[in-house]
Amino acid sequence: MALTIRRAPTRWRGLFAGLAIAGLTASALYVGTSTATAAPDLLSQGATAAASSSENGGTLAPAAVDGNGGTRWSSAAQDGQWLRVDLGSTSTISQITLNWENAYASSYRLQTSANGADGWTTLKTVTGGTGGTETHAVSGSGRYVRVEAITRATQWGVSLWEFQVFGTRSGAPPSTPPNGPIVRVAEFLASCPFSHRLPDDPIVAPRLPGGSHMHAFFGNTSTNAFSDVNSLLAANSNCSPALDLSSYWIPDFYNNNQVVTPDPPTFYYLGEGVRDDVIARIQPLPLGLRIVAGNAKATQPDDSTNSRWSCLHAGHVNPSKNFVECPAGTQLESYLDFPQCWNGRDLDSADHKSHMAYPVNGDCPSTHPVPVPKLRQVVRYPISGNPAGFRLSSGAGFTMHGDFFNAWPEAEMLRRVRDCINPIIKCGVDGRP
Repeated sequence: MALTIRRAPTRWRGLFAGLAIAGLTASALYVGTSTATAAPDLLSQGATAAASSSENGGTLAPAAVDGNGGTRWSSAAQDGQWLRVDLGSTSTISQITLNWENAYASSYRLQTSANGADGWTTLKTVTGGTGGTETHAVSGSGRYVRVEAITRATQWGVSLWEFQVFGTRSGAPPSTPPNGPIVRVAEFLASCPFSHRLPDDPIVAPRLPGGSHMHAFFGNTSTNAFSDVNSLLAANSNCSPALDLSSYWIPDFYNNNQVVTPDPPTFYYLGEGVRDDVIARIQPLPLGLRIVAGNAKATQPDDSTNSRWSCLHAGHVNPSKNFVECPAGTQLESYLDFPQCWNGRDLDSADHKSHMAYPVNGDCPSTHPVPVPKLRQVVRYPISGNPAGFRLSSGAGFTMHGDFFNAWPEAEMLRRVRDCINPIIKCGVDGRP
């Protein structure tokens, strides 16, 4: 007997189809929920960054990983530039996003490395880049990630508002302070003994050897009238830490016309003098910044003579802007605070002072809106007694002044600001609590 198959009425076919679709949808939702994974973490923000070059002191490498879309890294106007970020530990990399400024790379490579020096593995090579925001799915692992700009798209260098690396940290997290109490003082420091003396001043009298009164130099051992940021970076330092290639100098000190060499001065980098919320946004001192504090031409103590003299281990002797008489067994010491507010543009100025300012009411003035670490220069001389025979090569005690030419490696300056100054933690010469 033939089997008769009856078709379901149209209305039932529609119902069955709807149920089938609903079942598939429910199944898809169930499967999607059961296989979902956590979104990758943003690993690069606030990490240590370095670059092949920077256009100027306001466009340094850390600006590309600070999470601020209004700051940027910009390179020199040459092909072959790179930006590198240290994630702090080995990580699995799944996505890289580049937010280019108008000066972008038309071709570039995204690479990883275990040590940041060699063994670079290419995750992706991009040709025909269009600028703007470019997001790339990648697969690889490493501690260091860099973008290597092969070809520029414009006559300028290459410039990134943000360089973002996403993934999962698979190794140990970045180093944390050792066990023990943390001192809540925003500070790191360098101790730099006397290096040499010359009648030179590469800030006030550049390229004019013998064009200044005699100075005692500390830190960078190459400093002379012809010094610039490149020569300092290529030289050596006697500082602890030795990686501080900066140059510091002060007028020579004399007692009865005999030069007196000070004990190794300490140069403190501090967050004090401003409110805590301002300390939290202090930025690294830009590479190549030059600052002069004090007044070498002062004819009397006044507001411009902001150095002070005191006696080590003799607190009963009141400090003064001029020399003081220290009891036997103590030492004469000089304190000088440098300005800590930068105009955000200039590494120097015509008077070598107007690009910097001191804070007002715990904050930086609108003319100098960028807070940077305050440099405090503490110099001690192995001398005491009657100050009648004391003088500086610049004159009386109130002419005490200091010059600073910043040549800290950018990554190290950033790390110390991030780990010591911003969180208000006292660090030693190694930049650690």
